[in-house]
Amino acid sequence: MKETLVTLIDEERIKWKVEKLARIISFEYRKKTPVLIGVLNGASIFMADLSRKLTMPIRVEFIKVSSYGKGTTSSQKSKIVSLAEGKIKGEDLVIVEDIVDTGATTRKLVSFLKELKPRSIKICSLLDKKDCRKIPINIDYVGFEVPDKFLVGYGLDYRQCYRNLPYIAYMRKARK
Repeated sequence: MKETLVTLIDEERIKWKVEKLARIISFEYRKKTPVLIGVLNGASIFMADLSRKLTMPIRVEFIKVSSYGKGTTSSQKSKIVSLAEGKIKGEDLVIVEDIVDTGATTRKLVSFLKELKPRSIKICSLLDKKDCRKIPINIDYVGFEVPDKFLVGYGLDYRQCYRNLPYIAYMRKARK
């Protein structure tokens, strides 16, 4: 059986939302230089687009966290694979996520970063799968609430494919 992609959020809506999030973040950090921490690999495209729309100075760091492995559902067992070297003690951090679903990975990431003693931590996620939440987590900046479907595009992948799509789609199995 083959999958087909069904567009959920088109390219224009994504661009509009990224600009809106950037205006809000720029206003809130107008007198600061926050450190954006992009969660690899999924948030890379969102992080690039968002960072170019911000109007204040920023620093950029990346962290690698894994929770999906090769499947299509969260394992809920995330591990922090790497954090680019950079001073974050006493800094204002904005974690940039592609999607938050169960909350387990994000919670682990926040706990890890808190140990490095930043001044503040906020979370910006393009997508929020609230219906999948198992661990309460506050997302400060949300792009879109999305249904409990396996999503691809705009950084999200299926077996490392589809990240380059300029829109977000879900996979639907084709009928025979």
